Amino acid sequence: MSEAGRFLVYCIETYKTAKNLSGRQVMELFTEYKISEYIFACFESLHTTGDRYIVNDIDMFIEARKA
Repeated sequence: MSEAGRFLVYCIETYKTAKNLSGRQVMELFTEYKISEYIFACFESLHTTGDRYIVNDIDMFIEARKA
């Protein structure tokens, strides 16, 4: 698995824990809002941030997609 792939798994697990969601719920969100694609596209900058930043960034990404 690539470094970006491992980071995606890390983001999924981090988001799941922070939001008290099941794996299925997180994957549904990531699929609906194309969050995986976003994480891969922004890997270089995102992987240098902390857990809180990642969770907040994903939340902002989802909110922007809802609008």
